[in-house]
Amino acid sequence: MTTSAFIASLVTNSSLLALWGALLLHWLLPVPHQLHPLRIWHRLALLIASRVNHPHENHSQRLLAGYLAWALMWLTALVLLLAISQLVWYPTLFQLILLWLSLDWQHSASLSQQFNHAYSNNNKDQCRQLLDPHINRNADVLSLLGLGKAGAETIILSYGRHVVGVLFWYAIGGGIAAVLYRLAISLARAWSPTRTQYVVFGRPAIRIAAILDIVPLRLFALLICLGRNSRTTLQGLRQQGENWHLPGPGWLLVATGHKLALSLGGPAIYNNVKMVRPRLGGKITPAALHIAQIQQLMTQRLYVWVTIESLLLYFFCGVL
Repeated sequence: MTTSAFIASLVTNSSLLALWGALLLHWLLPVPHQLHPLRIWHRLALLIASRVNHPHENHSQRLLAGYLAWALMWLTALVLLLAISQLVWYPTLFQLILLWLSLDWQHSASLSQQFNHAYSNNNKDQCRQLLDPHINRNADVLSLLGLGKAGAETIILSYGRHVVGVLFWYAIGGGIAAVLYRLAISLARAWSPTRTQYVVFGRPAIRIAAILDIVPLRLFALLICLGRNSRTTLQGLRQQGENWHLPGPGWLLVATGHKLALSLGGPAIYNNVKMVRPRLGGKITPAALHIAQIQQLMTQRLYVWVTIESLLLYFFCGVL
């Protein structure tokens, strides 16, 4: 293939152009976290739950309400996005904008850097303030070591869900699939069963999120295994990969923990109730140095992920 033919094939590959355009736009002009449309979605989810989630109802009624509420919100978004897609004049630009809104790479990187700075200065108040919007745990009772472990887990899963999962589903179904994935993850976060009022009502949302997570996060976990300590990391996956309550995040935490010999998981307090969680990874409690190592590892592997996805979109979409 000549150079001109190669360039022509790139220009005509709308999926690849939208991917690169969204990544570039995301880094040059990220959507401020406080102004992100997903915050409106989150508040709407809480409002709907307050109307249909009744504690006095029996188990099956609350579970059914959870499924119906999830379907109401998610299917409404699906119909709306499909309707808009039929009206746009530039489909590639539409896909680019949807992926741009779905990605949260820069916020994950910023969270990692800010948390690492606060943690290295032993600033527990700032660490708690940074983690509070991202976790359902009682951060006020966490020690500095506990904050380090919670911060490491939050950063790992933020990269996994807000970048890897979004890019994976974009490759499967375009910008609409990427947005719908983020909406599903947001519902699981808003209606997390770790909160007392959503113990039953929130199960459908977390189950669906687990299904959507399992393939991209496990693939990314295998990508993390490559390179240094690969044998130890793969052995850790075989031993601990199925121990976590969510299969996708579990593999990602285990792979990262064994790759860097970090101790992750363990007991956590939700709503002032101690929950027993399995211990994952190595034996070293995360310190500021390890938070920086997690950031570096995630960034390196994400570059590889984007490269592989770009090649797949170039060959498969180009042929189709």
